[in-house]
Amino acid sequence: MGLIARAKWSELAPLLDELEIPAPVEWLRPPEMGMVMLKARAGDGGKAFHMGEATVTRCVVRIGSGETGFSYLLGRNADHARFAALLDALLQSAHKEFVQAKVLSPLSGLIAERELMQSRKAAATKVDFFTLVRGEG
Repeated sequence: MGLIARAKWSELAPLLDELEIPAPVEWLRPPEMGMVMLKARAGDGGKAFHMGEATVTRCVVRIGSGETGFSYLLGRNADHARFAALLDALLQSAHKEFVQAKVLSPLSGLIAERELMQSRKAAATKVDFFTLVRGEG
């Protein structure tokens, strides 16, 4: 599910056509947008404090074979939340290997490539600082 949450919708949408979803699909909770409070902690033992709020989208689905899938994603993309919930249900069903081969494996490669490009871009701007030791004593 971490792969699906980190994926961009543009990476997921083409993979949707690969799925065979057992009918009927029952939307127990269609995609809903809301807010969650984010908590943070200063240092290792610091007091927790409210850092702010983030928008989330949640969705719950039951597929024809009886499995229930859930999704909670940062942001406001209802299609992404629907797809994530469907994948969660399919990963609990007899279609697990198919989903692994047709969706998760290609998605893993796409995300790894994207993250590698981002780290290379960040490394190109890295500045190395060093301290010179003075000759006084």
